[in-house]
Amino acid sequence: MKRRVVITGLGAITPLGNNVEDSWNNAKAGKNGIDFITRYDKQLTEVKIAGEVKDFDFVGFFGRKQVKRLDRFVQLGLIASKEAVEDSKIDFDEIDRDRMGVYYGSGIGGLETIADQEDKAKVRGYDRLSPFFIPSAIINIASGNIAIEYGITGIATSSVTACASAANSMGEAFRAIRDGYLELALTGGTEASVIPLGIGGFSVMMALNKSNDPSYASIPFDKNRSGFVMGEGAGTIILEEYEHAKARGAKIYGEMIGYGATCDAYHITGPNPEATGAKKCMEMAVNDAGIKFEDVDYINAHGTSTPLNDKTESLAIKKAFNEHAYKLSISSTKSMTGHLLGASGAIEAIYCILATRDNFVPPTINSKEFDENMNLDYTVGVGKEKVVNVAISNSLGFGGHNATIAFKKYRGE
Repeated sequence: MKRRVVITGLGAITPLGNNVEDSWNNAKAGKNGIDFITRYDKQLTEVKIAGEVKDFDFVGFFGRKQVKRLDRFVQLGLIASKEAVEDSKIDFDEIDRDRMGVYYGSGIGGLETIADQEDKAKVRGYDRLSPFFIPSAIINIASGNIAIEYGITGIATSSVTACASAANSMGEAFRAIRDGYLELALTGGTEASVIPLGIGGFSVMMALNKSNDPSYASIPFDKNRSGFVMGEGAGTIILEEYEHAKARGAKIYGEMIGYGATCDAYHITGPNPEATGAKKCMEMAVNDAGIKFEDVDYINAHGTSTPLNDKTESLAIKKAFNEHAYKLSISSTKSMTGHLLGASGAIEAIYCILATRDNFVPPTINSKEFDENMNLDYTVGVGKEKVVNVAISNSLGFGGHNATIAFKKYRGE
């Protein structure tokens, strides 16, 4: 028998806010978290804008020694996880830590550490690298550090599926709890690639918008879209078996009810133009949830602002939902945060959960003009109040990875 899985804690640090409520409230208000890059001399790259985390005291949070030893992607993951753990009010002395896991993804991991150490090695020699180089850069070190921080002794693992990394991590955590392997999981994703190497690498493959206009760069579904805007941040969700959560009197935000994962097996960066993988992924999530397609009220789209993704994702929604596609509310919150790569699915899942809590659909900002293929309800410009009983989030990554997760409003039953 499949068990119910609920959400009992949330944490986030994003270009829209350094905690969950600030980030969500700014998303509801349609604020733009994209601006000119401050983390390095923006003259180093053709692309000069990104969605950066703002006004956070990393040294005050970690201390100087830890800031030097931990890559920024690990720091962001620990910050978001601390908020989620505190929000969940888990008493680690009262739970079975062997029955709690960590599923925490990243698409790229410690890119800043890799770039920094390579530069230093060319000057000092490769035998003078920092002993913390490898333990700072490897992708699984985010989940490892989180597990160490809280003494979580169940599985600690990381999905690495590009922009679907966080969504796959959350989906696998969901299955582990639903199928009886765990009682709790700390899950989500983190990314910190706003450095010259990251911006330059995505720029030369023509993936990034190069207009350098923060107000008209991340423009999902707009006919003038030409690439995404890089973002950074992390999102953490505490998943818990329903009876376990009830027994300890936990606050419940909502339920995770379905998960789908497919691969296009088509191209290393481009989606299948027939949208078969993304369509099947949404169908899997809806069927896994045991609901009707007409029950879905809101889709937080992958919505990257790239020519191929937005066209293909819109087609996938139409093919999966048929006539109901035109009744759905859809938005891309990447219009406000930029694209957080492997962390994007976690932040967008949090927005879905809070959409069900608040009965509110956040907007797609900046987009102005739509072609004939972009004819769904993308919640353009301004968010709206709407009863949201079921929300789904799509994450589609380079390599053809597709992941969809579904959430349902919690009614206290």
